[in-house]
Amino acid sequence: MGEVLFYHLMHMPLERVLPDLLERSLQRGWRAVVQVGNEERIEALVSTLWTYKDDSFLPHGTREDGPPEAQPVFLTHADENPNNANVLFLVDGAEPGDLTPYERVVLMFDGNDADAVTRARTHWQKVKAGGYDATYWQQTDAGKWEKRA
Repeated sequence: MGEVLFYHLMHMPLERVLPDLLERSLQRGWRAVVQVGNEERIEALVSTLWTYKDDSFLPHGTREDGPPEAQPVFLTHADENPNNANVLFLVDGAEPGDLTPYERVVLMFDGNDADAVTRARTHWQKVKAGGYDATYWQQTDAGKWEKRA
């Protein structure tokens, strides 16, 4: 069983945090799936990944961009692993499905949204009951990550 990391966003939005985490995943030689809560959100994240840095490129795509297995980072709203990813990022209210194909699952939630926090707590309980190794990380005022549980 892989590990599940809960990232509690407090001071920086997803658009500032996700690209760095994806870069780190690719540096490890991993492939990633980013699952969003609704299809409309995909296009905004695609734009973010194209423009977040002027001096680098983060390879990514969706079903519209050709074969999913060719994408190191695949964005979707479905519970799927079409690029044989090692890591799954659940963002914008995406519901965890089958976690077994992944070495790592990162569930990111907005700490300023009470409903998102409640959902994350429910997911935490399910993940722990499922026997996964779960850790909880919270953003500090400086934007760094601090392990809390």
